[in-house]
Amino acid sequence: MAADGGGGGGGGSSLVRCGTVVSVVGLLLALWWRSPVPDPLDERLDAVLSSLLRAERKAGAERDVHRRRVAIGFGGCVDIIVDGVSLLNKVGIRPSGSPLHHDYIESIEQMSQSFAYFFSPGAASERFVANDTLFRELVEASRELPGNRWAVGGNAAVMANRLAQEGCDVLLGGSFSPDFKDVLSPGITVAGNTVEEPDIHLILEYPSGAQWGEYTARRANRYIVHSDDHNPFLDSMEDFEEQLQDFRPDLLVVGGLQMMDNYPFKEGEREARLHSLGRLMEAAGQETSVHFEMASFVDRGLLAELLGKVVPQADSLGMNEQELPNLLSLLKEGNVTLLSDPNPRVATVLDQMRELYRLLNAGPRDRRLTRLHVHTLAFQAIIVTRGSSWKNTMSATAKASLTANRHVCGSPDINPSKAKLIMDDSFSISQQEGSQRIPFLETKPVSCWEEADYEICVAPVLVCTEVYQTAGGGDNISAAGLVLQI
Repeated sequence: MAADGGGGGGGGSSLVRCGTVVSVVGLLLALWWRSPVPDPLDERLDAVLSSLLRAERKAGAERDVHRRRVAIGFGGCVDIIVDGVSLLNKVGIRPSGSPLHHDYIESIEQMSQSFAYFFSPGAASERFVANDTLFRELVEASRELPGNRWAVGGNAAVMANRLAQEGCDVLLGGSFSPDFKDVLSPGITVAGNTVEEPDIHLILEYPSGAQWGEYTARRANRYIVHSDDHNPFLDSMEDFEEQLQDFRPDLLVVGGLQMMDNYPFKEGEREARLHSLGRLMEAAGQETSVHFEMASFVDRGLLAELLGKVVPQADSLGMNEQELPNLLSLLKEGNVTLLSDPNPRVATVLDQMRELYRLLNAGPRDRRLTRLHVHTLAFQAIIVTRGSSWKNTMSATAKASLTANRHVCGSPDINPSKAKLIMDDSFSISQQEGSQRIPFLETKPVSCWEEADYEICVAPVLVCTEVYQTAGGGDNISAAGLVLQI
């Protein structure tokens, strides 16, 4: 009995040890196969993306089969896209003195000071280079720089490509080389002269945190330089106008007028071209919507002429967070604003949009402003007059937001792991004390509400964290927003 009992005790001990081993192995297997703990931030980005995609598709499902017809001018160019800091280092341009604004560039020192002026805050800028020798040196150095890329450039051509990709039939006004025409999207008809060599624009890109000497960029952006001799004259305008009547567009888009900024025209040349453009826009007729895409203007005289001859003929305006306060400053104080907050709060932008909407509709206009789209790094905002011809405002705002990520990341598919949200978890609709706050909801990220005689929609941007290209971002965003509203 004792022997049996002893044998029984040993067997029990073995079973306990065996059970312990099995438990440990089971625990290790459980740990091995266990799914990783979800990251709340990743889940949030996934939810926002899914909701924005649903909002974008909603309008697409409701649209009729009629292909929208869009006429867009003027001009285009070939962009050489390079890393800006690498290019400046290659040609020996270093920080020189204090950052300083220049209306146009004539020397290496001015190039250095101007680049530094916009680089630190991460503000987009475009400048005419009056020194042909300097510009040729920059172009040659860009051709030799590893990683350089060539792309279709110019506001009108970039917007035309986007509109065609979105299913529109497009009439594009511009003078291009045969090679340039070959790389335009199918569905684009070109109205304009053929030129032997297209104009070249240099796009000096830089990411957030880029360093140049003692300067650090606060956000990703680009500095553009050109020595353009065709686009400032809108030299395709007569051919474009001739084809416009038969084309019968649903929408007329005007852009690229910043090419006139500080260009050395002969006396009266610029005014005459803008007068002709104003007549062309007026002749479009009330059945055609008209959109004017703003850009970086520093010539106060030119901007004043645009306010007198072009803006009154448009019922839709598109611009970024720098161009909005610039236009307001000229309207209110007669001055241009060279730099503004590159990351403004939602309430600030909305107040500026309301004020611009009110000021432009207060004076005599051939067309009433019924649509205003402002694109910023963090969010998209669109104001549309109730009862106007513009439709699908919520979906258009979502599409503009998604297009911002698609373009900057260089991919039609959005990867949340390469994106971040920098819009606040809630925002005030105005800077006025006691203004309503709207919470940011992942499942309903586009916020829309009515005020006065208009509707406002705001959508967050999934900001791309692995930048492929910022140049052309505003043009792609504006075109994508427009395509769902006509």
